Amino acid sequence: MLDLSATSFVLLPSFAKIVCEPGWKWQKREKPLANYDIFYVWSGEGELFLNGKPYTLGKGSCFLFRKGDHTWATHNPQKPLVLTYIHFDTAEPVKLAPKPYRLLQDTFDFEHLLSKYVRLFLVKTYAAEIEAQLILKQLIIHLLRHDQEEPVERKASNQLTESIREVANYIQQHPGIVHRVEDLGKRAGLSSRYFSIKFKELIGMSVQTYMIRARIERAQHLLLHAGMNVTEVADALGYRDIFFFSRQFKQYTGKSPSEIR
Repeated sequence: MLDLSATSFVLLPSFAKIVCEPGWKWQKREKPLANYDIFYVWSGEGELFLNGKPYTLGKGSCFLFRKGDHTWATHNPQKPLVLTYIHFDTAEPVKLAPKPYRLLQDTFDFEHLLSKYVRLFLVKTYAAEIEAQLILKQLIIHLLRHDQEEPVERKASNQLTESIREVANYIQQHPGIVHRVEDLGKRAGLSSRYFSIKFKELIGMSVQTYMIRARIERAQHLLLHAGMNVTEVADALGYRDIFFFSRQFKQYTGKSPSEIR
């Protein structure tokens, strides 16, 4: 399902974004689910039982129901649930699947994909089914990525995570600047020491290593595609010593700048 092409997803007609009526409840049925179902809560309060296990429902509650699951649910009539559900099947055996449940904190991208999926079929849109298969695969990848990153995300707040990622993106955009860790820490609103610790924890390498890697990656691009010679590239990326640039470049790529060019 998830490591296959998008065409392996079989779209089913049962999908919608709905505001549940005050008296709504999902009755327990004797027959289990016959297919897969992405079930996402936009807002409201309630309780859902998945194979007898209770889950509290609120914004960001997200389930991937599987074939054979038994589900039922209720909600608070004063705070009705707003739901999106997408039923689908797979044309090939499932080798990898997200966990049945997670609580999404950063919901913007996921909700955008859900809305786009539903909107595709409101009118007869060209190639809607093909695009929907691609969106469905994106949704599943999003859930898989969340499952893998969840232990790390618990170590830092979403705001801290976004601050670190913004700084990492800033470094990528300005590889020729000699960034001071103190300045980068201030950009993230953190002390330099705490910033360095959290940066390595979230990005997977030290700030210094990340800066060097960004600079070398940009150097490779300039040598291959910009028609610049080794001296020009070294100067553009803030290297005062061309020999140091060449040594560092070879250390990270295995080849000298002149070989790349």
